[in-house]
Amino acid sequence: MSNNVLLAAIFLALFATCQTPPDSVDRGQLVWYDEFNYEGGPDSALWVYHEGDGCPTLCGWGNNELQYYTSREKNIRVEDGKLVIEAHQENLGTREYTSAKIQSRKGSIPRYAYIEVRARLPWGRGTWPAVWMLPDSALYGGWPRSGEIDIMEHVGFDPGVVHGTVHTEAFNHMRGTQVGKQKKVPDAGEAFHVYAVDWTAQRIVFLIDDVEYHVFENNGSGTDAWPFDHPFHIILNLAVGGNWGGQQGVDPSVWPQRFEIDYVRVYSPRGEQSTETP
Repeated sequence: MSNNVLLAAIFLALFATCQTPPDSVDRGQLVWYDEFNYEGGPDSALWVYHEGDGCPTLCGWGNNELQYYTSREKNIRVEDGKLVIEAHQENLGTREYTSAKIQSRKGSIPRYAYIEVRARLPWGRGTWPAVWMLPDSALYGGWPRSGEIDIMEHVGFDPGVVHGTVHTEAFNHMRGTQVGKQKKVPDAGEAFHVYAVDWTAQRIVFLIDDVEYHVFENNGSGTDAWPFDHPFHIILNLAVGGNWGGQQGVDPSVWPQRFEIDYVRVYSPRGEQSTETP
């Protein structure tokens, strides 16, 4: 072996040893999680169901959605190490579709955290899966004054495009000022991917498979722009149709559809980030 080849081999070996594989990145201390390593319904110590059609206060859950949320095994269950949220085309109440929606119990997620969800998305026009966060309390007033963090949204009429977005009083979709970005994930319906946010006092970083694609900065102008200084909870749901998900209608031939979640993990703040609530 020539000296040049030997030096190149040594360099490559040293380079490889310096690389940090994605699953060993320092995220902080794991403080809340569900690996879904059990059978039956979601763990009631961790999760709370949303049920019904949102009426009378938010019929269609505020977005003119078409589903009726249930806690039935048909719509939500843990099997084979995965949480399955499954939407069906069937009449229930005043709705023609059923699905499920759960949220983490309030008070369980720290203010500022690294949150990641490994999931495989449903496919087809009219599907609207989401991993998102709302505040535990309306500290600065009703939506959107107290904030919303959309870790992952996907609408079936735009397959393979994943959205990460924040909503505040200054930046929200009602005004057309929401702040978000998109990333192509062509096999999101076939393969599992990790959707995450790194939420600190200074910024919210959105990542897919440990690759950053969007950053929302705290500009220091006040809570209208940055209400993200108090605890939030995690929401997992699969909506049908609605103002966004149904913009191009609902394909009647694609049901049932499954939103599968492998795990949800929450890591505590690191460094100077405080775990104390205001």
